[in-house]
Amino acid sequence: MDILEQAWQFAGQYQTEFWDALKIHIILCLAALALAVAICVPLGVWTSRRGRGTMLVLNSFGAARALPSLAVLFLLYPLLGIGFLPALVALTLLACPHLLIGTDVGLRGIDPAISEAGRGMGMSPLRLLRQVQLPLALPLIIGGVRSAAVEVIASATLAYLIGAGGLGFFLFAGLARNRPEILLVGAIPIALLALVSEALLASLQRLFKYN
Repeated sequence: MDILEQAWQFAGQYQTEFWDALKIHIILCLAALALAVAICVPLGVWTSRRGRGTMLVLNSFGAARALPSLAVLFLLYPLLGIGFLPALVALTLLACPHLLIGTDVGLRGIDPAISEAGRGMGMSPLRLLRQVQLPLALPLIIGGVRSAAVEVIASATLAYLIGAGGLGFFLFAGLARNRPEILLVGAIPIALLALVSEALLASLQRLFKYN
């Protein structure tokens, strides 16, 4: 308990720095997830309609999931330098495979008879996608967001190493000074953010799955 009290006291002494770091961490994660959704949901719609010809795209994104977060961050350093932008690009790239695969699998899994019935009712391809196919695929798309969110929240810790700020500051400061209480000031909020995002998105996924 003593170390938790020390962490609480340290956070109280550096409230401004803590809230600034937390704000940057959350903004960075939300922006990366929003960009990944904006890029990969349309791309997933496209790949789901192109049959086996898009397997190269899907396999490439799938292979990208094996890349360590730190490697992605430092690969972008020569191209984009340091700061918020390269961290945002790196985190978006880490989130994209989850979103693309979730969207593609969700749309491919729809019973063809449902789509055929929609066409028989005179629905245009866009209306069919918007009103029938995407709602049916939504649980798997949210599942992709759910997986991506946990990875992005954890990986955003490393963004501090390229000057983007965030809660990683407290983790690396604690490690550098051998001060576990400082490390916990960053580690506990990161763990809580991951747990909260997982719980919220899991609930949302179940809601759309059974509605």
